[in-house]
Amino acid sequence: MKLTPQITLRDIPHSEAVETKIAEKIEKLETYYSRIMSCRVAVEASQRRRTQGKLFKVMIDISVPGKELVINRIENEDLYVAIRDAFSAASRKVEEFSRKQRGEVKMHEEVPRGRVARIHQDDGYGFIETDDGREVYFHRNSVIDAEFDKLEEGFEVAFLEEQGKKGPQAIRVSVKNNEVPA
Repeated sequence: MKLTPQITLRDIPHSEAVETKIAEKIEKLETYYSRIMSCRVAVEASQRRRTQGKLFKVMIDISVPGKELVINRIENEDLYVAIRDAFSAASRKVEEFSRKQRGEVKMHEEVPRGRVARIHQDDGYGFIETDDGREVYFHRNSVIDAEFDKLEEGFEVAFLEEQGKKGPQAIRVSVKNNEVPA
């Protein structure tokens, strides 16, 4: 970290053990993202509580290039549990920010598409020809919105595929157009 972390204890007696624990947690944050510019941690004991005992609140403010990550008001009756939970949340935020910086954002697979090659309306099944030339079986119950009776050969469909007992099988078939291609 480029700057020394700032640790503030409010309404809590000064404790080397608490400050050491927080410093260890901050050091661990740097394993997720090495360019953390500053980190401010505030721990306070709540004075207003209906039941006995105090409620500890932990707030963390982390500065990274171009953004400020804030973990606000993690509370618990146990001071060390509150610190642990706050830094768990901070770790998730820092790790997510780091992934976005590296361009490692989750990409969704494109849904396979094809055309209805053959359809047997009376028997309730058909076959989809995929873009790579394979034929995939589908049943009338796989067609979304009960549009099986409206399907015709040549209709474009999107589908999810799984391995059935006798080969590839389409599940969740959805119609992409309502016109037979010319």
